[in-house]
Amino acid sequence: MSQLPLRSLVVLALFASASAWAKPPAPAAFCAKYPTAPTCVGTVPACTYCHVAAPQRNVYGTALETWLSPGATRPLSDGDFTSALPAALTAVEGLDSDGDAVTDLTEIQRGTLPGDPNSFPTDIPCAGGVNPEYKVCQYDLKYVYRKLLLDFCGFSPTYGMIKTFQALATDDLKRTFLDQELDRCLGTDFWRGKNGTLWKLAHPKIRPVGSLKAGVEDQGQIPLADYYDDYALFTWAHTDDHDVRSVLTADFFVARSGSNPTVYTPVTTKSTQRIDQAHRAGNMTSAWTLTYFVMFTALPRNAASQMYRAYLGLDIAKQEGLYSVATEPRDYDAKGVQAPACAACHATLDPLSYPYRNYNGLSGGQNLWNTYQPNRLETFFANQGATLAMTPESGVIFNQPVTSLMQWAQVAANSDAFLRATATDYWKLLMGHAPTAEENAEFVALWQALKTTHNYRVKPMLHQLIRTEAYGAP
Repeated sequence: MSQLPLRSLVVLALFASASAWAKPPAPAAFCAKYPTAPTCVGTVPACTYCHVAAPQRNVYGTALETWLSPGATRPLSDGDFTSALPAALTAVEGLDSDGDAVTDLTEIQRGTLPGDPNSFPTDIPCAGGVNPEYKVCQYDLKYVYRKLLLDFCGFSPTYGMIKTFQALATDDLKRTFLDQELDRCLGTDFWRGKNGTLWKLAHPKIRPVGSLKAGVEDQGQIPLADYYDDYALFTWAHTDDHDVRSVLTADFFVARSGSNPTVYTPVTTKSTQRIDQAHRAGNMTSAWTLTYFVMFTALPRNAASQMYRAYLGLDIAKQEGLYSVATEPRDYDAKGVQAPACAACHATLDPLSYPYRNYNGLSGGQNLWNTYQPNRLETFFANQGATLAMTPESGVIFNQPVTSLMQWAQVAANSDAFLRATATDYWKLLMGHAPTAEENAEFVALWQALKTTHNYRVKPMLHQLIRTEAYGAP
């Protein structure tokens, strides 16, 4: 009788002592269960799919063993093993055996290894397991502290500051500390000062042109209007305990003074502004808006569309926010807007523009610029069409008739569109992108609370925002 080499005897002893062998039929049985799995297309998985080195199992193989004919005598025959494997595979599909935040079935379907924490689909959010610094895909207070200081104060905390924060005894104390830090940052010039964060947030709404800037500060080559007044009102409306709707509805102006901190103060008059108080509608009627968006235009469609886009988030050029008025467009200025290619948008845009009828930009003498002129069209555009003078001052916004630009502003400022647009500005600023489908529930709660809970105050809305998972989960 021939004798086996000692090495072969040792291997046989190891296999016999194991509770289940590494089975040669396993790869074929696995692929019969998952024929479209990447590891089964044109090949079969290696034994290391379930084993570290046969017969030692990895975490996925160990999970399978629990469901593989439990209670049956080991080792299983090849036939019993092949019969039992499909049910065991099904039983562990919903598990995350290797702790990389991806289910075993997903890893099988995507071609990664369910028994290796370093192998996972890279396009699945939160895949990859535990980060030693933060709770990945969970709200993490330390992460929020770092992000908050960077976003609202403009610097990252030092190591010592992090240690002090971490030393706070409870999560409630840490949240209170975060609220205090947020309030402190919101008072800094990084946030509210000239060219600070809020000024940058206002850029797309104001659309400054340096060469046209008037005023004693940073005057341009052709000084026509001082848009720093627009930034001042915007910043005032978005800070402290101020009603953010004032950016559209204010019948006052705002003066800026000092630095570190910069102070914004409401004033009744300013030398750089000429609209009388009875016809003011915040930044909708500022000298800059009338200069840049009305200019020499008879029917200021550009001004109306910019306000609609900038403060309500609705771009008519992209066919957003269309609320067609049945009798429009009337085409009072004979621009051909009744053509089929134009009418769909102008049935909304023209009624939005009518309340700008008497707001003068740069027509007439300089002493009439940026003023409200009751007979503006009749005075400055008498030769531009027989029907132009018929243009009404009353209009329509969101299917609601309005008799003046002040009413236009009130309807706009009280709308859900204004709430959404305001919250979206901050969401994009602080998250770096518009709300995703996964973030939508938190986003909707945020913009709705701006009205129902925060009484149109941005400051408490920001306190709510830093508590969202979208903001606080790395």
